[in-house]
Order: sequence, then C-alpha cells, then structure tokens
Amino acid sequence: MSDIRKVAIVGGNRIPFVRSNTSYSHASNMQMLTAALQGLVQRFDLEGERLGEVAAGAVMKHSKDFNLAREATLDSGLSPQTPAYDVQQACGTGLEAAILVANKIALGQIDSGIAGGTDTASDAPIALNEKYRQMILSLNRAKTLGQKLRALASIRPSFMAPSLPANAEPRTGLSMGQHCELMVKEWGISREEQDQLTYHSHQNLIAAYEQGFFDDLICAFNGVERDGIMRNTPLEKLATLKPAYDRENGTLTAANSTTLTDGAATVLLASEQWAHERNLPVMAYLAHSEVAAVDFYSQGEQSEGLLMAPAYAVPRMLARAGLTLQDFDFYEIHEAFAAQALCTMKAWEDKNFCVDKLGLDGPLGSIDRTKLNVNGSSVATGHPFAATGPRIIATLAKLLEQKGSGRGLISICAAGGQGVTAIIER
Repeated sequence: MSDIRKVAIVGGNRIPFVRSNTSYSHASNMQMLTAALQGLVQRFDLEGERLGEVAAGAVMKHSKDFNLAREATLDSGLSPQTPAYDVQQACGTGLEAAILVANKIALGQIDSGIAGGTDTASDAPIALNEKYRQMILSLNRAKTLGQKLRALASIRPSFMAPSLPANAEPRTGLSMGQHCELMVKEWGISREEQDQLTYHSHQNLIAAYEQGFFDDLICAFNGVERDGIMRNTPLEKLATLKPAYDRENGTLTAANSTTLTDGAATVLLASEQWAHERNLPVMAYLAHSEVAAVDFYSQGEQSEGLLMAPAYAVPRMLARAGLTLQDFDFYEIHEAFAAQALCTMKAWEDKNFCVDKLGLDGPLGSIDRTKLNVNGSSVATGHPFAATGPRIIATLAKLLEQKGSGRGLISICAAGGQGVTAIIER
C-alpha cells in the first residue's frame, strides 16, 4: 500500500445562511447545494475538471432529493465524469463527508474531492398520512375493479391530515432542546454563561464581516450576500428572553439556541501535488478525525446527555495524535446550543468525568476562551444541519492560513447521540 499522503484544504465556498422561511423559503436543497458548488468551481477555476469525487448530503431530504450530490455535481460546472454520492450523519454530515473524501486522498485512491452539505427547514418534507399512504399502496396492488373500489371506499376525511416531520429523538420523544435542558441541569450551566457565549459569537461574526474575512468564502444567493441571523443584541436584551423548551425552569432561549436555518457549504480537498500542479493554495491540512457515540436513552450509569459524544471523541483523537487539549491555536466548537458547547468544555474540566468516563488520569483541562469560535459560530451564523461541517473547515483553514502556522480543533455534536471531530494543521 502507498504511503499515507497529507490532505490539503484548498478552500471553501458557501452561500449565506439565513433564517428559515425568509429569503430562501422557495429554494430547494438541490438549488442551494448547486449554488455552493458552482461558487467553489468558479473560485478555483475548476470548470470541466474531473475530480476524484463529491461527497455531500442533507439531513432533511425529500424523495425528490434522490442522488442529491450527483445531480448537483452535474450542474456545478465540473466534468460530468466526476462521481458523487450522498452522506447523512445528522449535524455531523458535512464533516463526515470531508473525512470520507480525505481518507481516500490520504490512501492515494483519489487526488481531489469536494465535501459539502445543504439543508432547508423552509422546504421541510411533508409526508402523506400513513393510512392514506397504505390505501394508495393497496390501490396500486389491486388487480380487479372490485379490489380497486374497495381500496377507494376505505378513504376517510382523516386521511387528508399530513404526516409532519417530528423534531424529536425517535427513542425518547424529546426534542434536542429538551435533551440539552437535561444536560444543563446535570452540568450546572447557568443562563448567564449561555447568553455570554451567545453574545460573543454574534460579536465575533460581526467583526469578521467588518474585516472582510468572508469575502472569499461566501457567494451571493437569491440576492443575499451576508448571513442573515447575526444580531448586535446587547446582553441585557438577551437576558429578557423567555425559555423556549422548558417554560417553567429552563435556560435555553431562541437566542442561545440555533434557529432553524437554510443554507449550503462546500470545501475542496486535495493532495499537495494535485494542488501545486494547478497553482492552487494549500490553506491547511486535515490531519486527524474521530467519531463517537453515546448511550443517551438507557437508564443508569452508562446514560449520557444526547449531545455529549464530542466530549468522548476529542480525547480519543488527542491521544491518537499525541496532543493535549491546550495544544491548539483555535477551537471551533459547534454551538447547536450555547449550552452544548459549555457542557462539553465543563466535562473536559471535570476530574470525575475524565477519570471515570474517559479512563484518564485527570481532567483534560480548560481551553483559552479567547481562541474559541473567534469568527462566530452556529448561534450567530445559523445551522443548516449538513452545511455546518464545511463552513467550519473553511473558516478554520483560513484562520490558520492567516496566522501562517498552527493547529485547530473541530467539535460537532449530532442527533442520535453522536459526535464528529477533527484536527486541522498548518
């Protein structure tokens, strides 16, 4: 087998992220992913180029999104000979897609590839009522006129009620926000801490735009040129918002939780040789990754918070890489909720958790908060589920390119009690 190759991050492109049911309310996953891919192709002059593959996906998919990545690739400007496939791992989809592409590049199976993700909550799939669906299937199977009439005669007015997508974990029936409220209580995270992190995320995103940081990472779509969720809201105002998930005793609000978001993002990965041959930049390298899952639904000592898997994935990845939690210049911890990032960091500081749960000799320790999400993260940018990974990779790679050297940590929680993490270096 050939030697393991370094995986270069050449650059990224995304469309602005906007609140659902606003500017992209009539845009589909296909249209958004295609736009993000087209912007990437144009930015790096890849028209007609045959890449090793495109891996992309969406969490909320219609049946019309069949072969989503391939169809978007065919409209992207790349050579039609570029293969593509769909990936889905909840909120970790985009980062997992990048890991899959990177592994093939590292092994020499391909020389280049694009990872991407898209999601729209505006165009959420609405299914037929299950009884109505079963009637349609019976009608389709009917062989005789009598069988067809019997199937049609079974129709009831209640069949017309649609089956709406549920925002809940199938095993618990609780929403992600309700699960995070349980984590907040377990880890003792205050409302003030959550609002403070939220405030800084917005302020960091606003500053990044003022500095022109995103000028070569975002292309306009549907007349939108900037992320539409960021707000310059004072801390005093954030403190007045009512809880969104636990009305009586909760601390999660509409502000310190990510809002439903529409958007798409992509990132170009390659071998160093492939990039150099095309005079393309190498911003940084995707060096390590780790995926973990936790038991969030059983009772007893093994049960964990739904969004705590990154707390396990990161230490395993650090051990493999021979690094400590403090060996990083930047930390990109996805803010599904401000509380989620805070719970994860508090777990790493907790001796009992690190010894009893992680099998370590002591706590991983604290991180320098001035290095955390320095250009804003999901509570400010928004979180189109599958698009968050490529957004973070491109942002972090550019930060390292600007610095000239260094190392960055990526941590993303995902539904189903999963966590996807990675290390980027320059």
